[in-house]
Amino acid sequence: MKKILVLVEGQTEEAFVKNVLSPYFWDRHIFCIPKIAITKLVKSGPHFKGGIVSYEKVRNDIKRLLRDSSAAMVTTMIDYYGFASLVPFKNAIGGQSGFDRVQSLEELFRKNIDDSRFLPYLQLHEFEAMVFVSPEAAADTLMKPGKKDEMLKIKRKFKSPEDIDDNPSSTPSKRLYKIFPDYEKVVDGPVIVEKIGLKKIREECTHFDRWVTKLEKL
Repeated sequence: MKKILVLVEGQTEEAFVKNVLSPYFWDRHIFCIPKIAITKLVKSGPHFKGGIVSYEKVRNDIKRLLRDSSAAMVTTMIDYYGFASLVPFKNAIGGQSGFDRVQSLEELFRKNIDDSRFLPYLQLHEFEAMVFVSPEAAADTLMKPGKKDEMLKIKRKFKSPEDIDDNPSSTPSKRLYKIFPDYEKVVDGPVIVEKIGLKKIREECTHFDRWVTKLEKL
């Protein structure tokens, strides 16, 4: 059994690792353990927002996890949206598309940490992109099946849910809150993506799929 430590942005990602990733990897003799970044806001309950507040604190978290010699790998599950503006090497991020930019930032991130056991993963552009994989699952979970078509209309504008933009006014979460004002990220997000399932998410989210594939190779 090999151990992977996953530095996550908050409780939503923690639940995803525990309920979706861990069961999948357990059968492959890999033990995934989520570790919430200590940079989160210290709050609990359905309105918990967590969040990354500085690159230096994230770097310290990663270095701390890497001191665990029993860990075969340390990886991350952090939103690209927001994080890109915090890194000291943001001016070096290249690429035209969101996919190219996130890969560029991950490579810069990897080089900055400089440890062979570190595999950075940044979500394009945030966790709620995975919710858009199945508008039906989201609408049913939130008990508003009539809202499915509004999500589908947004989804069809993009090649992939990961392509839904990172403009502050139209991120996946902002679009979702507009359709479902009662959506609670920590409570509803993990339930929806668990219902969608890892297989379907991997089929529609290329960048996420590449991360899981790299973990499988461990």
